[in-house]
Amino acid sequence: MKAFAWPVKSRELVTRYFDSTRWNEFSFRDDDVVIATYAKSGTTWTQQIVGQLIFDGAPQVEVNKLSPWLDMQVLDKQAVFAGLEAQRNRRFIKTHLPIDALVYSPRVKYIFVARDGRDVVWSFYDHNASMTEESLAKFNEGPDTLGPRMTYPRGSRRDYFLDWLECEGYPLWPFWSHIRGWCGFAHLPNLLVLNYADLKAALPAQIRRIADFLGIAIEDERFPTILEHCSFDYMKANAGCVAPRGGSNFKGGAKTFINQGVIGRWRDCLTPADIARYEVEACRQLGAPLATWLAGGGSLPHGGAYPVDHG
Repeated sequence: MKAFAWPVKSRELVTRYFDSTRWNEFSFRDDDVVIATYAKSGTTWTQQIVGQLIFDGAPQVEVNKLSPWLDMQVLDKQAVFAGLEAQRNRRFIKTHLPIDALVYSPRVKYIFVARDGRDVVWSFYDHNASMTEESLAKFNEGPDTLGPRMTYPRGSRRDYFLDWLECEGYPLWPFWSHIRGWCGFAHLPNLLVLNYADLKAALPAQIRRIADFLGIAIEDERFPTILEHCSFDYMKANAGCVAPRGGSNFKGGAKTFINQGVIGRWRDCLTPADIARYEVEACRQLGAPLATWLAGGGSLPHGGAYPVDHG
């Protein structure tokens, strides 16, 4: 059997968003599935796909209860652990951690989904703006050592994007290293790296790809139902089963959380100079092949850890 250099946890991240120490105590099962992303990169969509595959196209699978964000700072750790321990189905768990802050188990399957950073910021702007005051206050509990306090967006979408680009992921967390880290281990047999653009362009093929990776056989007569249940229209109509906490964190409820899923909304707002600045930075941080893949999907380029000379 081929020997692999598995990812090794090298740091802890305890912020207003997540607490990486929780993974140190988590007991894996051999068939667990971990869905990893940077924020607003298709996480809930992928959870829905995996949930539909596990439950064979069942209607109204309560993904929001079955698939918790394990490292989410504001969730009660013991309640999350107890809920997962009680499950007798195949478990699928969400994380937003970079790979070097996560306990990585060779025993389970990991799915990482990447998305163009410009689309990430456009989606998070809507997410941030729609949060209730109570939800915002919950994130802001705790000492200043957890990082900057969350606020509603200030200024325009363009301003929000330029702050994110200038300040290495603000108000979220570093983006480029997140992408480099996960993609650098794409050769591992228990990690599937996906691109949001491919999910949008070829959902049926991507669902079958995920099923093959997870070792789940799809009966031909069930596939149309699974595909329908993974559409944005279905997810929006059943948002209470999909959105975290049933959408209670958002002013417009669950249907606000399931937004548009559209690619390229930034094109009507960013200037040519803004776009060029992002693309230059993407190439500097990722290398041109990986930056091109991140922007449009397709075949993930081979490149090991994607070393980049920052000069």
